[in-house]
Amino acid sequence: MIAQQVQPFVNTRDGEPLQFLNLPTLIRATGDATGGAFGLVEQWNIPPGFASPYHTHHREDEAFYVLDGEMAFVCGGQWMTAGAGAFVFGPRGIAHGFKVQGATPARMLLLCAPGGFERFVLEMSEPSGTPASPPDLSKLVVVAQQYGIEIHGPLPE
Repeated sequence: MIAQQVQPFVNTRDGEPLQFLNLPTLIRATGDATGGAFGLVEQWNIPPGFASPYHTHHREDEAFYVLDGEMAFVCGGQWMTAGAGAFVFGPRGIAHGFKVQGATPARMLLLCAPGGFERFVLEMSEPSGTPASPPDLSKLVVVAQQYGIEIHGPLPE
């Protein structure tokens, strides 16, 4: 048996972005490329008022690094505000979500460890340029469940 070794790589913005929940999205690193260690996703032009569903990851921890904008994160019922340069950690098994605050779009990196969440993002994404439409919430719930993610509904107040 030959062990497959993880190889160094560079990921640039030259790739075609996807639309995940109608947001421009790039998969920066996959679990396959990192030997299962993590997946890294970049999102930008996240409009003011955009909110993720309230959800729980059962397989991976999720971390957010805010590159631009002002965001609010809820984790385990506790709200935190995070601006550019802030890092937010959401441990697996604890419900969390986020909302863009203020008047300008946000940009962030999402890191999930171990890798695998990026496969969910890929499965739920549309090609770049697809006309925006409300996400299919019933499909989101079913596909999320296949990846060990439980969708609870809208964010708590």
